[in-house]
Amino acid sequence: MTQTFDKSRLPSRHVSVGPERAPHRSYYYAMGLSEEEIARPFVALASAGNDSAPCNTTLDAQADAARRGVEQGGGMPRRFNTITVTDGIAMGHQGMKASLVSREVIADSVELSVRGHCYDALVGFAGCDKSLPGMMMAMLRLNIPSIFVYGGSILPGRFHDRDVTVVDVFEVVGKYAAGACPLSEVHELEKVACPGHGACGGQFTANTMACVGEAIGLSLPNSNMVPAPYTTREQIAVAAGAQVMELVGRQLRPRDICTRAAFINAARVVAATGGSTNAALHLPAMANEAGIDFDLFDVAEAFKTTPYIADLKPGGKYVAKDMYEAGGVYMLMKTMLSGGLLDGDCLTVTGRTLGENIDQVTWNPDQKVIYDVATPITPTGGVVGLRGSLAPDGAIVKVAGMHRLQFEGPARCFDCEEDAFAAVEARQIAEGEVIVIRYEGPKGGPGMREMLSTTAALYGLGMGEKVALITDGRFSGGTRGFCIGHVGPEAADGGPIALVEDGDPIRIDAEAGTIDLLVDEMVVAERRARWQARENAYGAGALWRYAQSVGPAYQGAVTHPGAKAERHMFADI
Repeated sequence: MTQTFDKSRLPSRHVSVGPERAPHRSYYYAMGLSEEEIARPFVALASAGNDSAPCNTTLDAQADAARRGVEQGGGMPRRFNTITVTDGIAMGHQGMKASLVSREVIADSVELSVRGHCYDALVGFAGCDKSLPGMMMAMLRLNIPSIFVYGGSILPGRFHDRDVTVVDVFEVVGKYAAGACPLSEVHELEKVACPGHGACGGQFTANTMACVGEAIGLSLPNSNMVPAPYTTREQIAVAAGAQVMELVGRQLRPRDICTRAAFINAARVVAATGGSTNAALHLPAMANEAGIDFDLFDVAEAFKTTPYIADLKPGGKYVAKDMYEAGGVYMLMKTMLSGGLLDGDCLTVTGRTLGENIDQVTWNPDQKVIYDVATPITPTGGVVGLRGSLAPDGAIVKVAGMHRLQFEGPARCFDCEEDAFAAVEARQIAEGEVIVIRYEGPKGGPGMREMLSTTAALYGLGMGEKVALITDGRFSGGTRGFCIGHVGPEAADGGPIALVEDGDPIRIDAEAGTIDLLVDEMVVAERRARWQARENAYGAGALWRYAQSVGPAYQGAVTHPGAKAERHMFADI
């Protein structure tokens, strides 16, 4: 039965109720709405759909399907679009500087569209890396009843009788550079690795943040691991549209759901799945929107006591489709809750608690992807936080699938990714070196680029675990090997990473959680006295503006003070 709603306390009253709003209503009549439809709550359907990449190509259709659910629930759907920058295409060149910046633009654009049109609720559809946290950040910022819908992952490609993803294509570039395969193999693989619609198939950033959506309570249970080409995605979109109207009726809002305990739940799910290190950037940024203190060190604390139990690429065997067939995120959370690793009292968009939702799931002992917490793949997490003299503000490394957790070697310094990649391709990197790529942080880049092209090329050369790589930039969720990102303070702020010189010994211990520059403090002090800040190449435009306002990586690389500085909340206008 369709609910009826009193608009007198909803934001959309400002554009639809009373004689003084006749000019506003005239626009809605122009779009074919009836008087009765204008009297309903207005629900934003925000889509990051576009033709830029397969991650996003199904999103508009899913958003349009959600219209039916909203209408069934007594609301009036209003769709709009926002941008994406797709990392797989932006990777390895100057375009990657736009990627993290796009997260803020997505959040800002959704906020502005909702504010300007006074929408009462939000269903957000996202497919590629930064669009997921960007959409959820907007939900927490606006704090109107909201549901997050992931567009779904791509199906795995098949190459020589094995499942492959786009990361295999990045790695074959290094293999070809090493003379280990013919160019024909590169062409053959690139044509089959991505067989259709959807986001990258492994536990890379998109699927990691899709898991976060369910773990933190903003997505419908077991909705996000359904692959993009499956017809059930349409049913999920309709259900999200209908359920958001229930949330409007109850005025259950994102900040009621995303408590500090919910953020800890989300961090644990990232660790349990060997997820992307980018989650340690995005969870603090989302927490900032809710006014919750939750930085890299809080994320790392949750990681410390969480076993790695989902055997997913790039560290493991399986892809998102396999995770879905094994029972999805809720199957994973079933064993985590039974092991005391989750807070089951956190609310979700179902209106029930996480524990109540999990109670409806039956553990499947026959599936092969998700291990029981009592018999994990490894007893502690797939992702580890680091801190030490080289990174006083912290750093992060994904250890899922790694065979060694300690590394010590001489530094080999590069002041941008291109120079490092060129050295890798020219086979000028020696076994045992610690590659340092700096001036790639949020401010110094600007934009904190991912380094997948370089790390994948190292693997292709057979050097994946024979060297370490340290950067104040980021790594793709597809990165594997001894790769440490988010080193802070960044080089542009004069952090210790700016003072490293070729040959300096560096020690990394992912078991102890330390990362240290083994150089006498007096020598470091002398270098600091000589150090001069650099100007980046961007003196205008969005990248310049971002560099002026962005904060440190350990706090999420955010560009505004967040809910703690709010003077009024949009949802209460």
